[in-house]
Amino acid sequence: MDSSSRSMCNLTQVFHFSSGNPRIEETRGVMHLFSNDAHSSHLPVERKPLLCVLRVPNHMTYADFCQFCGSFVQHILEMRIVRNVGMEDCYSILIRFDEQKAADTFHKHFNGRSFSSLEEETCNVLFAADVHYTSSIEHTQSIPASSTEQPFCPVCLERLDQDTSGILTTICNHSFHCSCISKWTDSSCPVCRYCQQQPGNSTCSICQSPENLWMCVICGFVGCGRYKEAHATRHWKETQHCYALELETRRVWDYAGDNYVHRLIQSKTDGKLVELNHHCNHDSDGCCSCECGTDSGFSEAILNSKVEAIVNEYNELLTSQLEDQKMYFESLLQEVEEEMKGKLRKLLRKLYARIQG
Repeated sequence: MDSSSRSMCNLTQVFHFSSGNPRIEETRGVMHLFSNDAHSSHLPVERKPLLCVLRVPNHMTYADFCQFCGSFVQHILEMRIVRNVGMEDCYSILIRFDEQKAADTFHKHFNGRSFSSLEEETCNVLFAADVHYTSSIEHTQSIPASSTEQPFCPVCLERLDQDTSGILTTICNHSFHCSCISKWTDSSCPVCRYCQQQPGNSTCSICQSPENLWMCVICGFVGCGRYKEAHATRHWKETQHCYALELETRRVWDYAGDNYVHRLIQSKTDGKLVELNHHCNHDSDGCCSCECGTDSGFSEAILNSKVEAIVNEYNELLTSQLEDQKMYFESLLQEVEEEMKGKLRKLLRKLYARIQG
């Protein structure tokens, strides 16, 4: 290592980061960031148009941060959301600009600035000396990753081209146009619904494991999944509470049906939670969890719920259509009125011209 490389290493801080859904694929890397010198206003000499915003609070969504950046979004080529090791209540954003001047102005404008007037957290902006991926890819590379075939934005279905618009890559490694993701007000990914706001200090009620947690929809018991100690499954077997919410993805699992459910309703006969469009596929010896074999009004309750939902939907549709028709005919009446007024003005002009003549 030469003297210039050693001097640069002395001026940088090393942060290990990761991205991606840990249950599917996780990418790890290392970024070297220039230290902010509070006693000097000089920017790093060897800086690049690559910045890192450290410790963004988890409650800030992608749309919130794009709004926070304001007019600088048009100078951004790529934004990548990553999580730093040991920082569970926040995330970081790597930002590459189209020119060094824009990066310097962004650093000057936002470094040390509060994210909002109601929060204590401040924006900590550092210049990145280098960013390397260390796992989950074939070879080490710096961002952005270049490829001949550009992927498509899942929202607008247009190509993700850095030259025409900025690209934001979420924490689960899905990429979008900044203008498209800025309209998504939720903190989850529009593609896979993976949420950047992971459960804070939730742990299994039995073994205290913080990973793969499930919460019982009926009583609120929190237990680990079948890939850990399976305390959530054991809770279902002991209590017959068959619906559990996965804290990571916010999806509901039906232990009795052994699948995810998309909509739960309350039975009008006994008040129990049941899945809409539920069909019991259990053995002939009966269903021990949902007791559908002993509930004679189960099918009737489901049918009544469907009919009620259909009636409400058509009533809302009819109301909206009537409102649209009202606005349409009012616009026609206004056009006819304007036309009659125009003809009347012409006749008055002609009459006035004859009188003057």
